Amino acid sequence: MIGLWDTTGNEVVKALAAERRSAGGVASGMALTLIVVVDEAHVREAEAAVTIASAAHPCRMVVVVRSDIERDRNRLDAEIVVGGRLGPGEAVVTRMFGRLALHAESVVMPLLVPDVPVVTWWHSAPPSEIANDFLGVVADRRITDSAQAPDPVEALRQRARDYAPGDTDLAWTRITPWRTLVAGAFDTTEGNQVTSATVVAPHTDPTAALMIGWLKARLGLNPQWQHTSEFPRMRSVELRCANGDEMVLSREDSQATFRRTGQADRKLPLVRRPLGDELAEELRRLDPDQIYADALGAAAGISDLDSRPSQRVHIWKDPSKQPSSAAAQGVATA
Repeated sequence: MIGLWDTTGNEVVKALAAERRSAGGVASGMALTLIVVVDEAHVREAEAAVTIASAAHPCRMVVVVRSDIERDRNRLDAEIVVGGRLGPGEAVVTRMFGRLALHAESVVMPLLVPDVPVVTWWHSAPPSEIANDFLGVVADRRITDSAQAPDPVEALRQRARDYAPGDTDLAWTRITPWRTLVAGAFDTTEGNQVTSATVVAPHTDPTAALMIGWLKARLGLNPQWQHTSEFPRMRSVELRCANGDEMVLSREDSQATFRRTGQADRKLPLVRRPLGDELAEELRRLDPDQIYADALGAAAGISDLDSRPSQRVHIWKDPSKQPSSAAAQGVATA
């Protein structure tokens, strides 16, 4: 590892090139550049997740930690790790202070691997409009996590209002096992039409909102959301068929139980995956996820999200010129 304190962007680029040469040119196998925008408190958590994801998707990780934008003096600290504790790829962890934090692209852009896709992941609250952050505009794929917001369901609605093809959310990734098991239940419906559906989950659970949106988009239903405070996350999905059959998929810890009228109960795996596995799933595809767009639009009541332009135009906003409450949010998310 190389540590550079109170340095410049040029020095970071030179140090990375030197470390690559000494490590044998790791970048030749890079599949993408992953930009991680994170606050200081969650840097280690983000690094652990990328270490898992990079085992399947060799990448150059550029971590951006923005701090204290009102500091009078700009400062850049950086750590460079090639083929070390952060996986087989390359990692540059940058900590930016002062007004430099509002122009992180000036440091990040020279660090992008040429001719490979760029993915930006906010392991923190993203800007309400991704176009306000150049690190989002430059990316081919943009990964957010509405579960980290104070109001996760409203954050998901904002993601729909601000959606552009290439966006995704880890709340969507977390229901992949649910969607797989629910879709598998239709292998034995024998043509019986599903007439209604109910999702049992806390009212603040964004995964439940997306599950409802997915069922609505796929089946043309208006599923009910049965709120519960007994469980911290989505508890069950219930489907009712035209012939009177009921299918219920319910979770108990790391196991699901599938019940259907007239059939014996079945136990199925439903393990909550580590954050790194969720991130790795999203890095498998770099094209727009139309199924996610349909589910998000149905959940938010907004149609034709996938028909929007995929390219964003950067709209820079200075948090220091916003009202104080907005400035506080901008410090964390700009």
